[in-house]
Amino acid sequence: MNKCELGRKGEKEAKKYLEKLGYIIARQNFKCTYGEIDIIAIDGNDIVFIEVKTRCSKKFGEARESVNTYKRKHIKKATAFFIYKYKLENKYIRFDVIEVYKKSEKYVINHIKNVLW
Repeated sequence: MNKCELGRKGEKEAKKYLEKLGYIIARQNFKCTYGEIDIIAIDGNDIVFIEVKTRCSKKFGEARESVNTYKRKHIKKATAFFIYKYKLENKYIRFDVIEVYKKSEKYVINHIKNVLW
């Protein structure tokens, strides 16, 4: 499985996980000039902007560590554009990171809510 396939599979697993928790998936892979947001979901009154990182191992560190300053900047800009475009200025928002680790044929998920960037 190449890197792109692994990433797509990780996003699919993250989506299934969120739906089991009762989240409503509003958008996937929202792209604009400023960047991309993997999943945009509704959790109660919150609009949640989610970055999904998938790895086969922790050999090079935790998956969340790859959400560096550069990536966070683009996520914030894409989020601001999404909020502006869909007139969501008065809504509660939060940022989450979902780590997906492939272990043999299973996927292990670690959901980090309300990351403060």
